[in-house]
Amino acid sequence: MSADDITPVASATGVTKRFGATVALDDVGLTVLPAESHALVGRNGAGKSTLVSVLTGLIRPDAGTVRFAGEPAPPVTDRAAWRSRVACVYQKSTIIPTLSVAENLYLNRQDTVGDTRGRISWKAVHENAARLLGNWSIDVDPKVEAGRLTVEQRQTLEIARALSFGARFVILDEPTAQLDGAGIARLFERLRALQAGGVAFLFISHHLQEIYEICQTVTVYRDAKHVLTAPVAGLRREALIEAMTGDATGLRELGEHAGAVPAGAAELLRVEHLTGTSEFADVSLTVRAGEIVGVAGAVGAGAVALGETVVGLRKPLSGTVCVAGRPVRPGSVPAALSAGVGFLPEDRHRQGLVPLRSIAENLTLTVTDRLGRFGFVSQPARYRTATALMERLDVKASGPDQPVSALSGGNQQKVMMGRALASEPRVLVLIRPTAGVDVKSKESLLGTVEAAAAEGRAALIVSDELDDLRVADRVIVMFKGRVVAQLPRGWSDREMVAAIEGLHSEGTDSGE
Repeated sequence: MSADDITPVASATGVTKRFGATVALDDVGLTVLPAESHALVGRNGAGKSTLVSVLTGLIRPDAGTVRFAGEPAPPVTDRAAWRSRVACVYQKSTIIPTLSVAENLYLNRQDTVGDTRGRISWKAVHENAARLLGNWSIDVDPKVEAGRLTVEQRQTLEIARALSFGARFVILDEPTAQLDGAGIARLFERLRALQAGGVAFLFISHHLQEIYEICQTVTVYRDAKHVLTAPVAGLRREALIEAMTGDATGLRELGEHAGAVPAGAAELLRVEHLTGTSEFADVSLTVRAGEIVGVAGAVGAGAVALGETVVGLRKPLSGTVCVAGRPVRPGSVPAALSAGVGFLPEDRHRQGLVPLRSIAENLTLTVTDRLGRFGFVSQPARYRTATALMERLDVKASGPDQPVSALSGGNQQKVMMGRALASEPRVLVLIRPTAGVDVKSKESLLGTVEAAAAEGRAALIVSDELDDLRVADRVIVMFKGRVVAQLPRGWSDREMVAAIEGLHSEGTDSGE
């Protein structure tokens, strides 16, 4: 039987959607077959999120058709019918942390479990939850609070919840963004097992190597149009990047224009014998003017906790942080900002953006004291500052008044970078600065870091993304809370991955 004889688990044909003068989708198509992992890629703003909203029944297309297993999609008002056909595991978790695992699995349908005649039987809910978790090999207590789960467990819980409605088509939006290498491997193993059982996935990712590892087919959108659908096997990576960007260059060789840091450059950041509550211990490092230093580590290695401690989000047990030779009060973000630290947090949704506020307000949150007198903010001053930052970061938007929530992920991340730069800081601390952005946005963001270093600022990049670390003059690697290696510019991928996984044996134990 040929692929043409197989009824697609999901298909979208000729779908068009306009938002005012903006075209989010323009006559695009997509076909996902049973037991297939189908990649959907494209730059931020290419139309991926709008298609997901159409495929999950959140918005109606202006034209075109959506079908599941050959049947027309249900009315957008019939949410139960949509949930039985398709589910989406979003990059931003929809698990409610204060509810139990079982309550999350059967949210808004607790009274349908068991023969309870419309009443809730918590015994039945917990028993059914335990059975469902066992079916998908999720080893967690259904009574435990969901907020205590790891990111990996929460993602798997969302997949199990989706499948419990009967859906056999699951959309995964950047599912590996918060996972380390081992977590990604376990996720992929689970996806392959589900595919073998007939489940199909639409896999949305900016990590092209993952597409080659887990997907059979890839579809590319660019500028709201369908550009390419092809089998992954045999598709050259250069051809995929060209389809995404419109040119064959893709991501330039990061760090290629950086020069050596002058030997006499001033020391702008010094961390001495810093110890967190449980995440890391006795870490020392320095960053000089014009220098970019990377801090690498898998999830739980302590690298993120170190970065958050440097900027005052966490209070250390011991040790000191000095900016330009002056100690910074520990555990105080205002003290770090006042000392000259600019910060880009790990999670722009949870820690950074104020989604209902404008781009201008989000860009200038840390510098409102400079935008007016006597505690009042001058709106013209705010707009001037925001416009200059938008031009500097190449933020694609209708203007400073646009809600930041309306921007693509890449442009939201540029807003976060702009806020970090708004105060003209001496030191930048950037945690996973290119998480969830496309190739061109990644190049733009990291180019901004290189430009800041060229202006004489110091930058500390905390990340497990190899591309983020390539711009660094040297990379300090952490494993199980301690510095285990320091790699100079020019490291190989194999060398860096080995160090991150704790297999490096020749690095130093100092960040000096």
